[in-house]
Amino acid sequence: MAETTSKLAFVNAHAFDTRVRSEDVRLPEKILGYLFGPVGPLLAGAVLGSFLNVYYTDVLNLTPVWGGLFLLVFPIASKVLNAVINVVVGQAIERTRTFQGKARPWLLLSAPLTLVSVVLVLAVPQAPEPVQLVWVVVSYNLYYSGAQSFYNMAHNLMVPLSTRDSKARGSLSVLTNVATTMVTGIIVAMLFPTLVLPLVGVDRGAWLMLSVVLAVLGFVLTMVEYYFTRERVTEETAAEPAQEIPFAEQAKSLVSDKYWVVLMAYLLLYTLSLSFKNMSGVYYCNYVLGTYNDGITFTLVNVIGGIPMGIGIFAVWPIAKRFGLRNTTMGGFVLVAVGSALCWIFSRNLYVVLVGQFIKNIGCLPASYVFMALFADVLDHIEWRFGFRCDGLSSSIYAIIQTVCVGVANGVFNLMLGITGYVAPSIVNGATVAAQQTPATQNVFTFFFLGLDVITAVIIVFLLGQLDVEKVIDKEQAEIAERHAAAGDSAKKD
Repeated sequence: MAETTSKLAFVNAHAFDTRVRSEDVRLPEKILGYLFGPVGPLLAGAVLGSFLNVYYTDVLNLTPVWGGLFLLVFPIASKVLNAVINVVVGQAIERTRTFQGKARPWLLLSAPLTLVSVVLVLAVPQAPEPVQLVWVVVSYNLYYSGAQSFYNMAHNLMVPLSTRDSKARGSLSVLTNVATTMVTGIIVAMLFPTLVLPLVGVDRGAWLMLSVVLAVLGFVLTMVEYYFTRERVTEETAAEPAQEIPFAEQAKSLVSDKYWVVLMAYLLLYTLSLSFKNMSGVYYCNYVLGTYNDGITFTLVNVIGGIPMGIGIFAVWPIAKRFGLRNTTMGGFVLVAVGSALCWIFSRNLYVVLVGQFIKNIGCLPASYVFMALFADVLDHIEWRFGFRCDGLSSSIYAIIQTVCVGVANGVFNLMLGITGYVAPSIVNGATVAAQQTPATQNVFTFFFLGLDVITAVIIVFLLGQLDVEKVIDKEQAEIAERHAAAGDSAKKD
């Protein structure tokens, strides 16, 4: 598969040309390519990431299947497959050489897959249990190992490959994460539980209608992102002979670099904690802090906790420029630990939890808005140190961490639901009636939504103390530019 996909050839026809012509990053590219375009695919991913498990447990009632083992084994096994696919796609991206770049063509491939797979995921038919299980497994993997894998692998490289201008790259990183915040922090976390979740309830037809809306938006806006991005860093090497760096050499280079290892360890812990939080949030608000689908509690937690994310659009980059990306992020995680601890101690007090979530989300600002700038700096450092880029493999590892963490969180969380005796809601006289959950089950919700963040934040502060790439990156980027200029001159003479 890697050999086949690596030779993708897109005709340099006007239909597939980027609409970005300028050599520097300008406003239309920022707004359409990095702010507006990602909203569609991110919205589909966020809704499924936060509520697909609710669809499985409450609509399809899959919790008891195989004594609870199905919802443990299936997500983890699927994410293992997803991890393998990510490595293959990453290597394919590394070998892709087209007029449109090496990552952007994979955005294009992801668009039709998103359109089809998102609908199938939420269109499980009312059929015998084996048929439903097969449908669940196939549709899940078509989306996560196909559409989302292709999209995420390419999308994660858009900022690093857009430009070497640190100021412009920083603004693109902020805008990309503003898009993520709009989707996860406003639409999915605030509007969805208030307006959509009570409406769809456990109605299969309503979930299907929702899937169509998500699929169409995902397709259209992925195309917008494709047309309004450009890989200027990739274009720097267009005149140079193609480098075929063996996979083993790339892997050895990455794991031998302290900055790369620290950044990936940080990403692993942060993503795992976030995955558990996303998985457990609606359950915690339904059964511990509030009542089932009351349309208020979950929304309040996300609105109050999410206010800093909106304010941070204007504050985080000036602060990061003054104190440094790493230092600002470290300080943020100290606040994450404090806010989460406050919530954990008073987990049933709505007012204290709202205050704690506010503090915590102030701390999350740097992690949310400047990570891609750090990621880009580390990729440039790798190029400076070893003489070649490892964008595809790095994006593979990034995507593997994102996907495997979701699978692990999904499987472990569902296992704990089965062990502690979670009872799905039922329909009585046309109305959804929630069961009373045991104290052990409620503790599961509370720990994964609040407690785990305290532990991971403390570890992350220690890790980030080792990440001082900002001290050397300007000098290294200047040396990289000199190398490419020399290589280009040599190629012209030949």
